[in-house]
Amino acid sequence: MCFLVSFSLAGCNLTAQCCESLSSSLQSSNCVLRELDLSNNDLWVSDVKIISDGLKSQNCQLQKLSLAGCNLTAQCCERLSSALQSSNCVLRELDLSNNDLQDSGVKIISDGLKSQNCKLQKLRLSGCMVSEECCGYLSSALSSNPSHLRELDLSYNHPGQSGVQQLSHKLEDPDYTLKKLNVDHGGEIRMKAGLQKYACDLTLDPNTAHSRLVLSDGNKKITRVEDHQPYPDHPERFDDVLQVLCVESLTGRCYWETEWSGSGVISVSYKAINRKGEWSDCVFGSNDKSWSLICSYNRFTVLHNNNRTVIPAVCSFSKRVGVYVDVSAGVLSFYSVSDTHTLTHLHTLNTTFTEPLYAGFGVNPGSSVSLCDIK
Repeated sequence: MCFLVSFSLAGCNLTAQCCESLSSSLQSSNCVLRELDLSNNDLWVSDVKIISDGLKSQNCQLQKLSLAGCNLTAQCCERLSSALQSSNCVLRELDLSNNDLQDSGVKIISDGLKSQNCKLQKLRLSGCMVSEECCGYLSSALSSNPSHLRELDLSYNHPGQSGVQQLSHKLEDPDYTLKKLNVDHGGEIRMKAGLQKYACDLTLDPNTAHSRLVLSDGNKKITRVEDHQPYPDHPERFDDVLQVLCVESLTGRCYWETEWSGSGVISVSYKAINRKGEWSDCVFGSNDKSWSLICSYNRFTVLHNNNRTVIPAVCSFSKRVGVYVDVSAGVLSFYSVSDTHTLTHLHTLNTTFTEPLYAGFGVNPGSSVSLCDIK
């Protein structure tokens, strides 16, 4: 008998066969699994149906499920909603964050919440393109089934003032169990599809730039040159390595894109990284204060604390890279961005960020790096 209670397969490129095996395990009378994390896997409707079938089993004891960042569609939501309405489903926490569910998907999930069989206590819909209309669906669901849901996360959405008010009234009403409503980081930009909803505006900090780096285009482009520039002395300037940091710190969820010519290094770093001294203490990715993606002619390499991970070549090599950071969750992801703005996942690092983060760049001979305007 397996006594595994918590299991994570986050970012494991799950196949249909994997989902079949998981569902079969959930339906086994010997399975005592309570928590399952399947986040950051591209799941098809058929995959979600298979998992939902497992949730409906009378033997299933799963109470916490994460499907965050799984590219779920409205059809996927139909399968999940069906599971929530099953008398056998004992799910108490469901995380659907970072899926572009929009009105159609949220309405279907809300239909599941209405069921008297639904015992869900925590629902995360952060970054799901939730609109004011969606809040009406959720409010109606709570009115139909007011006795279970305690926490609702709608951060990084655009619920509007009216939507927030509809749900806030439930917090104040003793007939409802809702105790926590998160609507932080809202706004119209959150209705953009994909990671663009987290786009941030960055500028290069001239006070940190090595003297052989020239900044241009409103401090959006950095070029390596042979001659030292007459920059004033500054304690934050990189003296020994050709690098630069950005002005703005990275908070919450951030996404930006960078183009390069030749080869370069795209990084996130603590501000405390050394500016002079031992090479390994200063170079992005060679220490425990920074994480880097090395972009060369036909390959990528991830570097942290001098540990290297070579990324297999993507089908259509692009010289544009997207970077996504979720500071509180400790997630750093790199993507290759095609000419048609299709994102191909390169690598994800999971860690704990303990200091303020900044984007940084290194430039190799004959190369340049530019921050892109995301529209």
